[in-house]
Amino acid sequence: MTDTSSQPSNQHRLRSIIGGSLGNLVEWYDWYAYAAFSLYFAPVFFPKGNPTAQLLSTAAIFGVGFLMRPIGAWIMGVYCDRHGRKAGLTLSVLMMGGGSLLIAVTPGHASIGLAAPALLLLARLLQGLSIGGEYGASATYLSEMATRERRGFFSSFQYVTLIAGQLVALAVQLVLQAVMSEAAMEAWGWRIPFFVGATLAVSVFLIRRGLAETQDFTSRAKDKASSALALFREHPGTALLVVALTAGGTLAFYAYTTYMQKYLVNSAGYNRETAARIMTVALFLYMILQPVIGALSDRIGRRPLLIAFGIGATLFTVPLFTLIGRGGSPVTAFLLVLAGLVIVSGYTAINAIVKAELFPAHIRALGVALPYAIANALFGGSAEYVALWLKSAGQESIFFWYVSGMAALSLVAYLVMRDTRAHGTMRED
Repeated sequence: MTDTSSQPSNQHRLRSIIGGSLGNLVEWYDWYAYAAFSLYFAPVFFPKGNPTAQLLSTAAIFGVGFLMRPIGAWIMGVYCDRHGRKAGLTLSVLMMGGGSLLIAVTPGHASIGLAAPALLLLARLLQGLSIGGEYGASATYLSEMATRERRGFFSSFQYVTLIAGQLVALAVQLVLQAVMSEAAMEAWGWRIPFFVGATLAVSVFLIRRGLAETQDFTSRAKDKASSALALFREHPGTALLVVALTAGGTLAFYAYTTYMQKYLVNSAGYNRETAARIMTVALFLYMILQPVIGALSDRIGRRPLLIAFGIGATLFTVPLFTLIGRGGSPVTAFLLVLAGLVIVSGYTAINAIVKAELFPAHIRALGVALPYAIANALFGGSAEYVALWLKSAGQESIFFWYVSGMAALSLVAYLVMRDTRAHGTMRED
């Protein structure tokens, strides 16, 4: 029987979820500011040359940040399972803010030579550690704080705030583009969003220090220790399932979000301002859709929505990217981008709760974070680099087929897995 006297009130739950979500927003703002402003700072950190080559170098460092995510997921996942979700959330936002501050103050290649890209790399490694831990901590915290009948809805706010972080980065970009000249943006204006991110990180650190701990953590089995060895020894099939169900989803997500803005400029022929506006409106609507899909999963289950994403991404990725690449009306491009994001919502809105429902509490943060981070490092973090490399080789269309193929592989996982809403491991209160 559940001890209702120890259960938090709905107001308490909501306050905790909002507090955890705000921190997630700032973390992802800092992470995406790099992608949003790379078109401006790529020439600052790397030697003069072909613009695509500079973007390729910048994208490589973006991808290296993803390689640190499994390490961050491992270290922070164990930390969260042993010391609490609140402790992990607090530490992760400090590391992210430190990385943003380092990018903001690092001189360019013209001033310090190779030290410039080296410091940029160091900042992204620090942010990669942070974001690797943030995903597991926030996914676990939001899922555990929600009530059973609304877990899909509330856990979807992880991607609401993730997308909001990207939107805020784009909004800052649009404001700076409106008030600053192109020359000023390329010279020093791109540094402003990183100063903003570092400042917000300090504010969120103070908020997260006041969060309550979850009942799942405080009542977990104290004699069971979280470790990577325990994860893959005790839950090998579940860990591999998380990798499989993440691979196609994370690749599609980064293809339709971070890479899409560059695709609109480099391949479809839109200017940077038009591409930013298209992505801002599309991502805003995409953000609003997440809790709708999350709430739907509370009614019909998680698995049908994952299957819908798998089928849609497999069948429509190549046609959508091909049509967008032909240019034409910005309105048409916006509608095509939005169609892709609607498809991806079947994965993004519920992937956090699905993973949290797969693992017991004593190893949940690590189980959510580490297999997810491995799949992200292999497929999500490499998406932009692979796409740009194929473009430079004159074979960009192969990237579309690659996304479609990975979605098909994840679809197999969705078809064989059980629905976690009915067969999950979360507390029943």
